[in-house]
Amino acid sequence: MLLAIDIGNSNVVIGGMQDGRIVFQARIATDPIKTSDQYAVEIKNMLDLSKVQVAELDDCIISSVVPPVFNSISTGVRKVTGKEPLVVAPGIKTGLNIRMENPASVGSDLIVAAVAAVQSYKPPLIIIDMGTATTITVVDQGNTYIGGAIIPGIRVSAEALSSHAAQLPGIQLDRPERVIGRNTVESMRSGIMYGAAAMMDGMAARIEEELGRPATIVVTGGMAQFIAPLCRRDMHLERDLLLKGLNIIYQKNRK
Repeated sequence: MLLAIDIGNSNVVIGGMQDGRIVFQARIATDPIKTSDQYAVEIKNMLDLSKVQVAELDDCIISSVVPPVFNSISTGVRKVTGKEPLVVAPGIKTGLNIRMENPASVGSDLIVAAVAAVQSYKPPLIIIDMGTATTITVVDQGNTYIGGAIIPGIRVSAEALSSHAAQLPGIQLDRPERVIGRNTVESMRSGIMYGAAAMMDGMAARIEEELGRPATIVVTGGMAQFIAPLCRRDMHLERDLLLKGLNIIYQKNRK
C-alpha cells in the first residue's frame, strides 16, 4: 500500500492507495508549530483508525505547499514507517510539459492535480482547486501546462469581509436559497457563493477565449462540492484528485 500525503495550507490529506484505488483517507489540521513527533503520532492514529498496519505500507509520497510543515511531516513519516518518502519536487517525472517562466516555482499541488486530471480527461483542461486559495490551472493539448490564475479562497474572502466590515457578521457558507438576499446574512451568503460560481463560469469563458477552443472543466477542493452545482457551466467534480495524482506520480517514479 502507498501512503500518499498532501500538505495544504489548511489541511494535511493522508491517504492509502492500493492498486489504483483509495483504501482510506483522513484529514488533519496543518499546524506549523507541531513537531515531527506530534505529526508522527497523528499519522499513526489515522492509520489505526483506518485499521491499517504499518507493515502494510510499501512506500510513501509527499507533496507540500507549506515548507515549514514539510520537514516535520516527512520526519514524522520516517519515524512511523521507517521509509524515506518520495517528494514531489522539481525534476520528478510527471508526464507534463510545463511551459512557465519559472517551472520550479509552480506549486506541487497544482502539478499533482493536473497529472490526475490528464489521466481521466482529454486536454485542453481547466482545473479549479477550491481550497485556502482558489487556483485555476490550464493544461493545453499535448499535456502542456501553460499557466493559470490564483484567487482568494471562499472562506478567506468571507473571513476578510466579516473582519473588515464592522456591521457584517461571520456566516455559515450554506447554499443560498435565492440570489437576491432578503437580509444581511442572505445577501452575504449569496454574494460569496453565487459570486464564486459566477467567477468560475466567467474565468472559464475568458480562458477558452484565449485558448481559441472549448475546454473541459475539472473542479476539486473542499468547497468545490458546494459551488460546482451553482455554476452554469458543466463542471466535473473530482473529490480525490490530489490522492489520485500522487499515486500516478509515484508509479512514474518508483524504483
